[in-house]
Amino acid sequence: MWDMELESKPDFNQAMKRIYAWYEQAVIDRPPVRFTRHNAEFEDADGIWKPQWRDLKDKWFDEEYQLEKFMTQVRGKRYQGETFPVFWPNLGPAISSAFYGCPLVFSETTSWSVPSLTDYSQGLKLDWNSPYMKKLESLTRIGLEHCEGKFLVGYSDLHGGLDNLAALRGTEPLLWDLVDNPDAPLPLLDQIAAEFLQVFDYFDAMLKAARLPSVTWMGIPSFGKMHIPSCDFAFMISSKQFARYQLPLNKTEMEHMTHNVYHIDGKGVARHLDLILGLPNLHAIQWVQGMGDDTPIMQWAPLIKRIQAAGKSVMVDLTHEELEDFIGAVRPEGILLTMASQDEEEERTILKRVAQW
Repeated sequence: MWDMELESKPDFNQAMKRIYAWYEQAVIDRPPVRFTRHNAEFEDADGIWKPQWRDLKDKWFDEEYQLEKFMTQVRGKRYQGETFPVFWPNLGPAISSAFYGCPLVFSETTSWSVPSLTDYSQGLKLDWNSPYMKKLESLTRIGLEHCEGKFLVGYSDLHGGLDNLAALRGTEPLLWDLVDNPDAPLPLLDQIAAEFLQVFDYFDAMLKAARLPSVTWMGIPSFGKMHIPSCDFAFMISSKQFARYQLPLNKTEMEHMTHNVYHIDGKGVARHLDLILGLPNLHAIQWVQGMGDDTPIMQWAPLIKRIQAAGKSVMVDLTHEELEDFIGAVRPEGILLTMASQDEEEERTILKRVAQW
């Protein structure tokens, strides 16, 4: 680790010590707390339209606007707890498929791919000159030009494995492939896994050259290489299929990284938890319990304790109203709380209570 000074995060160094303790299921003074909303990055439609934009893609591709919008949010704000100011170059969750020629369709708050892989024999070619790749480069560079002493710059929501192949092939066709032609996806998955690491290292090198930590949409930094392995596609397949198609790719990705926090999006993916917990170099699980009947959080306390018992840390979404019950049921070692808040006063109240845990 190295020391950093940020205007909006004067306690950056102490916050990073808490994060590093959390990676190792330890607590130095209190568990870390991150103030945000889950998927808040996809909920910030602003209604702004400029004459030079022909369509929503132009809006997303306007790096000066994206930086201006972010700096307006940062200016004058104090980030409390383990909440870090991060300018995040983002073109949507299917961006990795665009590097292989899939066009993206943009809405105000996200984008999705138009599958282009109609036959496995056509193969895949990673296009380093893709307009999407070049736009991520320019978004990263403009952030780096303005960030010193003010904020961090992250890398985009990069994906390998089945999630990327599903974006390229289409979810339903890929599901049928795993049944009707189960060997066909394997060579492309191996290619995607290897090239994912190349793309990751390219953008990581840009951050390291600016002496910045590694961070992405989750907002949890590492001074090494921070990775969020995941497979949302896994909720639709068996554990046998998960072990064959996805688990080896996750293992390859994670061996390459310094810190790994596996994103488990709901109980469908959690069916594979034992396999995930067995992955080498796994530091933590981000548990996303879902909405509706999957709330409140206390019904998932046994799952959270199971992760802790396996020697892994957990990132948990929690409301202020759930805090007391959660503190009473779960030990603090290895817990990182993600909590919504109304204002700085409420954040200070939460931090004071968590310090007594």
